[in-house]
Amino acid sequence: MMRPDKTAFRSLADFATSGIKRLAEEDPVLLDLIHREYLRQCNTLSMIAASSIADSGVHFCHGSVFGNLTLEGYPGHRFHSGCEYADMVENLAVERAMAVFGARYANVQPHSGSTANQILLFGFLKPGDRVLGLDLACGGHLTHGARASVSGQYFEASTYSVDENGFIDYNQVRERALQQRPRMIVCGASAYPRTIDFRLFREIADESGSLLLADISHIAGLVAAGCHPSPIDHAHFTTTSTYKQLYGPRGGMILMGRDCSQIMPGKREALSAIVQRSVFPLTQSTPDVGAIAAKARALAFVATEEFQKLASLIVENAQVLADEMIARGYRLVTGGTDNHMVLADLTSRELTGVVAQTVLEKNGILVNKNMIPNDTTGPLVTSGIRLGTNTLALRKMDKSAIRAACGLVDKVLSAVEPREGKQYDFPDGLAEAVRSDVEELCARYPIPGYQVTLQAGVASGGS
Repeated sequence: MMRPDKTAFRSLADFATSGIKRLAEEDPVLLDLIHREYLRQCNTLSMIAASSIADSGVHFCHGSVFGNLTLEGYPGHRFHSGCEYADMVENLAVERAMAVFGARYANVQPHSGSTANQILLFGFLKPGDRVLGLDLACGGHLTHGARASVSGQYFEASTYSVDENGFIDYNQVRERALQQRPRMIVCGASAYPRTIDFRLFREIADESGSLLLADISHIAGLVAAGCHPSPIDHAHFTTTSTYKQLYGPRGGMILMGRDCSQIMPGKREALSAIVQRSVFPLTQSTPDVGAIAAKARALAFVATEEFQKLASLIVENAQVLADEMIARGYRLVTGGTDNHMVLADLTSRELTGVVAQTVLEKNGILVNKNMIPNDTTGPLVTSGIRLGTNTLALRKMDKSAIRAACGLVDKVLSAVEPREGKQYDFPDGLAEAVRSDVEELCARYPIPGYQVTLQAGVASGGS
């Protein structure tokens, strides 16, 4: 494929620059909000386990002229004309996805990881069929059968949970699978800090006659880099989002390994063929080609040696963070971590997750409230917080920086005085000092390509 010449580069650069100029002239209010968000991301300490930071190339692809296209179907079989380059982009993304994950089939059209899960549920199950997934309070996800989700309302959903130490109870999984004979078992989690045994899940699925869906949205980068076992050849289907740990755009993917050519009983067609038509036309219509281009760009990064080092640092940073939290007296669910995630139980400190999240954000530190096993407070309050190291690793933070970040978290949580409900007291003047330390730490470890001059008040949302 030919590379663009200098003239092409200039035309694209002019196009991108003209967008900023037009906003400045015609919609300065919106441009100011975009700029403020840019500064906020630069100057706050993001420890959100469910996110990462995409580079400017990913954002350029996502916001490119491919967004002008309306098309349906797949490369070579579109329902609209003008798809020559869109077809090339989608084929490129598919090739890169299969190469990165060692898959034999990839569908890059899903608009999110949640959408990918729904596509498979509605493509292979009928309303009322049984689904078995990890309980929401034990680290599961809404789309794994929670009652608040369509997955728990259209299907007969039940759950498996964790043992007294917070680890998945595989004996319980097998017992419930054999008793209930679910049509689909969902493994993977949104708040589980340990390695998942996908091989054992497949054994259980085969014993119970179930399809196995592995949702690796949170650990996809670790899987791609070999820092976590892969489900590709164990699960019938693997889903992921592309923005959490692949440093890509908002979007999802469906991947398959050795089962892609398996013939569906009673259907006389391969599982991959059913997935293909479950995406289109069953569930989605027009794909977002800009997002697909951005996925292709992100997957190119995932294939590099640089990403291998990043994934290793993600795990290393999480282990340092876990050790430091324990040393400071926090109880961690499972007592530690194997991946990018640390789940802290705040009950002994008489703090709720929502108060901890709120006060930390006021101090320029971002975490999220999270339920813990046997949580009695509910998902809007929670008894824990979830911390992650995707963005910390991207900033190339070393052990001393992780310890400093943990120290700032502890300084805030040790000073907060909870009151009734979501109310709390916090010492006057401390927030300003902490925010200053946060901004200094962020300046020492900037997001690659996002270097800016510090601006007072940005971290807290001030002007």
